[in-house]
Amino acid sequence: MRSFILGGLLAMAVGCGGPMEQESEPNLASQEAPLPDCSNEPNANLHRYYNDAAHTQLIGEFGCYCGGLYYWGGRSSFSEYIQEC
Repeated sequence: MRSFILGGLLAMAVGCGGPMEQESEPNLASQEAPLPDCSNEPNANLHRYYNDAAHTQLIGEFGCYCGGLYYWGGRSSFSEYIQEC
């Protein structure tokens, strides 16, 4: 009787594990793009964002400007695009 109970418990323990599931790969399409490397860019590719249509107050910048990366502040629909240093 004792061996019957131990055998049943052993069979139950082995059967409960099941196959291991492999973790899925991360969805790279949903991740944001990396920051651009501006060190070799001689010209500008800069967006400046303002608080209103009259460009009264600068609230943020994003892009390359004469070899440097500018990435700060907020964004708005009032912007200016700069292509030259």
